[in-house]
Amino acid sequence: MGGAPQTATRRLTAGQRREQLVEVALELFARRGYRATTMDDIADAAGVTKPLVYQHFSSKRALYLELVDSIARELSTAVRGAVMRADGPRQQVEMGFAAYFRLVINREAEFRLLYGRDHADDKELGRALRNVEDAMAETIDPLIDAGLDDDHRRLLAYAVVGMAEGASRRFMTQRPSGDGEAEEEAQRLARRMADLAWAGLRSVHPD
Repeated sequence: MGGAPQTATRRLTAGQRREQLVEVALELFARRGYRATTMDDIADAAGVTKPLVYQHFSSKRALYLELVDSIARELSTAVRGAVMRADGPRQQVEMGFAAYFRLVINREAEFRLLYGRDHADDKELGRALRNVEDAMAETIDPLIDAGLDDDHRRLLAYAVVGMAEGASRRFMTQRPSGDGEAEEEAQRLARRMADLAWAGLRSVHPD
């Protein structure tokens, strides 16, 4: 038992080890929450020593912040890519929601990490989570083309992000057990949310 982690360490490159630690931390943060997870927990779950974890990440906070930043980039890339493939405004809305909810299905741990939020009193960590919302709003903002001023358009972009987050929270509490059923439900959810968002956006006008 004592030699297993050392053997595993020799087999992995630095990049592979860092990726492993990120995956292990993500699962623990998502399942236990940020506060309840320690660097000792992460080291134990990865089968390595705590000093090795600190070789890659200066602190639990640094590791968490890197995870949140990575999720923000992944979300923005997925939604932006889906929107660019759409044929028109209505399809942009639905395909954007579909890309978002597809990630909710396939990367559930990331979303549980985002929506757990057991550290509301920590300004830095709270800001990191808000950065995810900012990134999504920046992706949606250009799609709202109704002759609005910048503040008005950005407000609506954040409202759409809030809709997606609320629907995701509900989806995760009632997610079907089968992957196929979950995918079908996510597509249905995307259509329903797109109907709501599109109907609202079509009625928007400058103040």
